[in-house]
Formats: sequence, structure tokens, C-alpha cells
Amino acid sequence: MKLKIDKLIVAKKKFNSRLIVGTGKYKNMNECAKAIKISGADIVTVAVRRVNISNKKKPLLMDYIDPKKITYLPNTAGCFNSEDALRTLRLAREIGGWKLVKLEVLGEKKNLFPDMIETLKSTEVLTKEGFKVMVYCNDDPLMAKRLENVGACAIMPLAAPIGSGLGIQNKINIKIMRNQTKLPLIIDAGLGQASDATIAMELGCDGVLVNTAIAKAKKPFEMAKAFKNAVLAGRQSFLAGRIDKTIYGRASSPSKGII
Repeated sequence: MKLKIDKLIVAKKKFNSRLIVGTGKYKNMNECAKAIKISGADIVTVAVRRVNISNKKKPLLMDYIDPKKITYLPNTAGCFNSEDALRTLRLAREIGGWKLVKLEVLGEKKNLFPDMIETLKSTEVLTKEGFKVMVYCNDDPLMAKRLENVGACAIMPLAAPIGSGLGIQNKINIKIMRNQTKLPLIIDAGLGQASDATIAMELGCDGVLVNTAIAKAKKPFEMAKAFKNAVLAGRQSFLAGRIDKTIYGRASSPSKGII
């Protein structure tokens, strides 16, 4: 029996894949494009301040990843205040007409944690300007709710610091955030291996965003395939409904009719 595709819905748009892939840190654009194709991702993040999407004298990302087939998600990577983030996304809208965007406003350069005060302020401004804002944030349920209240279209809590590969460090808060919102909840940052993505999906998250774990793997193409499968398995496991936990053993065979 063929399983029905369980689509990801963000800002009323449907996507077949629940895996979002970044376009940075690869050896070259050919490697990036191939890894993304293998991953099956429908959405790729594009760091507007770092990836060439406008200078036709240099290699353009669009020459390798067709924006008609893959949804570009412009992001504000490298922004450390609200003003820079707002300017970056307004520029993205001018260049490509993009309104679905990913906002991240970082607080410091060592751990790259988000500055939630600047993030909240930026989200409110952008939503009023008509942007559909997917927001990178701390794993803080209270702040996540505030982002939802000012109009975010998706909540994207970190699993761990960007690029750390540590995996999900605070499952309880992620679960609380899942229970308190109907918005898409997408784990963003800190995943290191495919099993991390499975855990995120089994917690009830709607998707995961991965860049470093694929781009810097010893075999990026194999890791892209592994993440693709891991997201599918985790989502299926969540929908299937796990058994209740117990501290006692339970026989797997029937207790009645024993000879």
C-alpha cells in the first residue's frame, strides 16, 4: 500500500518534504545543488548577505538551484540587530519578490544565540509589512508564544548552537512549544546526524532545517539521503503513536491460554 504524502504547510503553501536544507558551507555550488536534490528538500535557505543572487558577473545560485522548482527562503544570517535584518529582507523582496522569509537576529558571535528582543521587534515590523516570517528563536516557550502573537508564520527553535552538531538539548521545552501552538514548529540549528532529525519529528515537530550536518559531513550526499529518510521515519513514527512508557516489564506474548 502506497502511503499518502503528509505535506508540510507553511503560510498556506504545501510542501512535500519536511526537510529544509541550507545552501552554505559546501565546497562549491555543484556539490550544494546535488546534495539538495538527493535530500528531496522543497525549501532551501539563502543567506542574502552571503550568497550571490544578484551579481550576474559571478556564479548565481539560481544557475544551480532552479527557484521555479525549489522554494527559496531568504534569511538574515549574519545580522546582529533589527535594522540590518529588516534591511536585508526588504532587499530580498526587491530582488526576487520574496515574502516568505526566515528571520534570525543573533546576539553575539561566539555561540550565535538569537537576540530575542531584537527578533521579536523585527517580527512585528515585518509582519505589518506583509512578510510571512519564519522565526529562528531560543527553545523558550514564552518567547515562542510572543512570536506567534505578533504574527510569525512558523516557529523555529534551535536544537543547540548553530553548527555545533550537538542535537536536541531540551526535549521538554520543544514538547511544550509543540503543545502550545498550531503553527509549524521546525527545529533549526544544532543537528549533527540523521537520528537527531528523527527525534525532532517524533517529538511532533513539523520539520527540520539542516545545513552544516550535511555540508560538512565526510560524505555530504550520503548524509543528505540519510536526513531525507530520517525525517520520513520520524514523522511516520509520530503519526503511528508510540506505546506508553513504563518502569516495569510487559510480556510481549498473551498471558491467557498458556499451556
